[in-house]
Amino acid sequence: MSLSAENKPIHTILLDASPILLNTPSISTLTATCNTLVTTSAVISEIKGEEARNRFETLYKPFIEIHTPKPESIKLVRDFARRTGDLAVLSATDIEVLALAYELECERNGGDWRLRSVPGQKRVNGAPPKKEEQLAIVQGDDAPSVADTTRDAAGTAGEDKRLEETTEGLRAATLESAVLGQQPQEESVPLQAKDEVEEILKPEVDGVPELEEDNSADSDDGWITPLNIKRRKAKDEGAADTKDQPQKTLQVATMTGDFAMQNVLLQMNLNLLSTKSCKRITNIKQTIFRCHACFQTTRDMSKQFCPRCGKPTLTRVTCTTNDKGEVKLHLKANYQWNNRGNVYSVPRPTAGTANQKWKGPKSGGGQSGWGNDLILTEDQKEYQRAVKGQQRSRQKDLMDEDSLPGILTGQRSSAGRIQVGAGKSINSRKR
Repeated sequence: MSLSAENKPIHTILLDASPILLNTPSISTLTATCNTLVTTSAVISEIKGEEARNRFETLYKPFIEIHTPKPESIKLVRDFARRTGDLAVLSATDIEVLALAYELECERNGGDWRLRSVPGQKRVNGAPPKKEEQLAIVQGDDAPSVADTTRDAAGTAGEDKRLEETTEGLRAATLESAVLGQQPQEESVPLQAKDEVEEILKPEVDGVPELEEDNSADSDDGWITPLNIKRRKAKDEGAADTKDQPQKTLQVATMTGDFAMQNVLLQMNLNLLSTKSCKRITNIKQTIFRCHACFQTTRDMSKQFCPRCGKPTLTRVTCTTNDKGEVKLHLKANYQWNNRGNVYSVPRPTAGTANQKWKGPKSGGGQSGWGNDLILTEDQKEYQRAVKGQQRSRQKDLMDEDSLPGILTGQRSSAGRIQVGAGKSINSRKR
């Protein structure tokens, strides 16, 4: 392994479709940050735009590896996502990316000992393996052999013997110079030996007092001796910033912009990277729905009814997830549910409204017929009809002649969230 590869902070980065489509970060930043880029075939199939496809073929394809996760890993990740409540908003491609991240993590770290098996688990699955086993797993064929170990031991023994002989010679020269008042002969002593025997020369030897270093400008600022070289090194290193410490190498990290995937990655304790800084993310913040009636939460922001009780009582709340797997909901203090529009009783449904045979306000439905086609639950025919109508509606072309007058007048399309209930203005006073 080259020196440049050892200094990279991440070994393997797993890419989702969003970093490739947005080209953030660039391929040069990715290759400078990690040793290997990995993705799945399903992610590549999602790149359908001509510009993004050409960019992938020219820039990413020569550096990226395509892997396929095992069915066992897909099942494990799917069960975990079902418990976190994210399975409903995760696609098959997202599940494959998460499964591949789990496989690579277990491969690089020798098992799933640093992961969590269930959401909210207080600690990880187990203790790390022994250093020898982990070194053999990471290095593979590069592990030192028995012959290399024996050769290193013999070289170390010879080095210790040479150092001992040099120390004895330097000790004798120092004692002689201390008695005669002369400086020791330093030219014949190797620099490496001077560094290693510094601690031996400091204490008193056979009753001769310790040699005190001269504090004059000539000795302090001019010459470097075995007695002051360690202090000089410490002084020079003390000026450097202590924050410039080598970053701990991450074995596997995933880069994605999907909030549901990020939530599953953090709760499983899989490494998550930022697409802006390529740094590890330890906390994510997102918005989810929470039912005011039964306190059920869902991450599907297209929902209008609670998936548990079926009532239109979903409210937006902020949710944060940290690298410890802790999920916190940030609720408003002294929140009051708005009952505006619920003063009057819902009128009795009129006959024929489900078949669209209503003849007008005189047929019933309250004043001005506000109670007709009133949507209160998700399984009503009126709601299903409105959903199908939205699916059939196509987006208008901006260059269409029929659409230009609407754009100039500021008219907007009525397609959006289906109105549930009578609305908040039903109880307002009529003028």
